Amino acid sequence: MLLFKLSTYAVVGGNLKIELVIAAVALAFFFIGIYLNKKSLSSKTNNTSEVDTDKIAELGLSKREYEVLQEISRGLSNREIADKLYLSESTVKTHVSNLLLKLNAQRRTQAVKIARQLNIL
Repeated sequence: MLLFKLSTYAVVGGNLKIELVIAAVALAFFFIGIYLNKKSLSSKTNNTSEVDTDKIAELGLSKREYEVLQEISRGLSNREIADKLYLSESTVKTHVSNLLLKLNAQRRTQAVKIARQLNIL
């Protein structure tokens, strides 16, 4: 806001052209955006931690069920998961049903949320 106020006074006073003011404000916001983007990316990489394999075993997830859970977390549909893992779609549906039961979830998105809370994704 301070930039806008100063630019208003400069334009009204006749010392600057409006194009220069717009360019200066745009550059300021550009560098602020770069700074915020780098800051948000660095905070995401610092929060990563190891997968809790003991928790996976405790829940009784099979290797295939865990692979299906990983693909669900990437937002893939049953058909896409089946194609990627070389399974039939009905097999993927069975794995999804087993995951929902083992994670005590009602929806796929809820299963992913629970898995992230349990640190298995």
